[in-house]
Amino acid sequence: MNDPRPQDSAAGDMMSLGLDAPPQPKPAASAYRVLARKYRPSSFEDLIGQDAMVRTLSNAFDLDRIHQAYILTGVRGVGKTTTARILARAFNYELPAREGRPAVTKPTIHMPELGVHCQAIIESRHVDVIEMDAASHTGIDDVREIIESSRYKPVMARAKVFIIDEVHMLSKAAFNGLLKTLEEPPEHVKFLFATTEIEKVPVTVRSRCQRFDLRRIPADLLVAHLAGICAKENVRIEDEALAMIARAAEGSVRDSLSLLDQAIAHGGEGAETIVAAETIRTMLGLADRARVVDLFEHVMAGRIGDALRAMGEQHDHGADPAQILSELADFTHFVTRVKLVPEAAKDPAATEEERKRGVDFAARLSMPILSRAWQILVKGLAEMKDSPRPLASAEMVLVRLAYASELPSPGDLARRLEGRAAAPAAPGAAPSAPARGPAASGGQALAASAPVFAPGAQPDAAPTMRLASFEALVALATEKRDIQLKHALECDVRLVRFAQGQMEFALAPGASPQLPQVLMRKLQEWTGQRWLVALSSDEGAPTLREVAEARERERLVGVRAIPLVRSVLDRFPGAEIIDVRATGEAEAPAAPAPSEPGEDVGYSDELEPGEDF
Repeated sequence: MNDPRPQDSAAGDMMSLGLDAPPQPKPAASAYRVLARKYRPSSFEDLIGQDAMVRTLSNAFDLDRIHQAYILTGVRGVGKTTTARILARAFNYELPAREGRPAVTKPTIHMPELGVHCQAIIESRHVDVIEMDAASHTGIDDVREIIESSRYKPVMARAKVFIIDEVHMLSKAAFNGLLKTLEEPPEHVKFLFATTEIEKVPVTVRSRCQRFDLRRIPADLLVAHLAGICAKENVRIEDEALAMIARAAEGSVRDSLSLLDQAIAHGGEGAETIVAAETIRTMLGLADRARVVDLFEHVMAGRIGDALRAMGEQHDHGADPAQILSELADFTHFVTRVKLVPEAAKDPAATEEERKRGVDFAARLSMPILSRAWQILVKGLAEMKDSPRPLASAEMVLVRLAYASELPSPGDLARRLEGRAAAPAAPGAAPSAPARGPAASGGQALAASAPVFAPGAQPDAAPTMRLASFEALVALATEKRDIQLKHALECDVRLVRFAQGQMEFALAPGASPQLPQVLMRKLQEWTGQRWLVALSSDEGAPTLREVAEARERERLVGVRAIPLVRSVLDRFPGAEIIDVRATGEAEAPAAPAPSEPGEDVGYSDELEPGEDF
């Protein structure tokens, strides 16, 4: 007969004494698995966004051209470790024969069901698949254990697989110790490396491995992947919320699933969870995308007051100022891409509001304005990292952006300056001050044909000066106190032709080849007129210095012919005639001796940045 008493002796004793039995422990509920682990791919069919790698590996396994070592690189969360585990399964995939199906006894990536070793490999508990984290095992001793273990054949599986995560963190000695085994491993050994910083892995290691660069997951694939997981989890989520999660994840599947996990927990209670876009915005401290587009319109139209109010409202609703500027920069980039590639407007990560208004902005804004806006925003974001007052810094970036939106591009400014110099001012026209501030522009940055300057802002043209001869140009250089240019004109210029607005000459030996550019700029600055200055292949007339020296030699020859002077020179051998002056002529102060022909004359203080002259 069965004993009717409780099997637990302590409980039976307590009942015999008239005491209540202690409550029996309930079976422990299974621990919750986060989405990133629950939906981790277990085969190549489950991987998303890595088609090139999957195709290469499929062909390699089908052709039995399996390499001894693979190195997987990419940003966080794109599937490096997951791919390594799938490859470990493929190396050791094995199925016994069944009715209507032959046995699988060779490596393959076609794994329709779990094989003999698959579950243990997926759970990281297989004795022949050794995973090592190089972040915590960096030394040569850890590598020695791998080398020693590789000498022995696998215990259960077909191949012994070593998976080393974050391999770039191994020490130099550890890398050197691994080289020989990595180059000529035993036939039963495979190496799988994963790293986020491939440049830190020695080239001697990389050359012994087949390398696969895992890409960031495109936003459309990520949105579809998240939508499928939400359907399996019985979670209703708005399309805009999915786009916001995909954008925040920056191409990382793990990051997107972690954010989705957090959003589901934040979303609500009940049998069916509903996740709204406002929930994601509040959870991540993001700015409202529609308000970001409004903010973009305000600053590009120069309405700084409206822009500051919009910034303040978003900040009051919990948006981080740096995040607002980051979203503004993202939208600027989106508008630029739409302008260059219209198909970019179909980006699934963008909202319907962004697509519609982005196309409109792309048609109305020029590339110089968009490029300048991007540069200001990127620089402003860098400045905010060290700012003790983020909101004030963000507002000053908006002020800078709004005022810069009305400035002309360098090319437009050059063309308008050329037109101003060419067109003389009307007689009696009084110059007017240029308009200042974005309010004066009337939203010109958003107008396709808006003038660069406000009406009446263009100053009168500068008066022009006529030069009758080359000697007049030398005299003008003397008047402007440009001694270097005066010296070059006298010593280096062999004139071929000179006319108002045009000059052609050859250079003396040793002269700077940059003289025409410097002279052209100086003439435009001094005369208010554009000059065409060109080098000629003709020999040209002698330089002014050569003419002066020839004239001086003629004077000295004539003086030496005077009988009195000749007798003095004969009486004093070695004497020389230094100068010839008329009687009573005052002695002029000695001038600096001119440089010899071929001596380099510096023009550094007259140059624009980047010139060599």
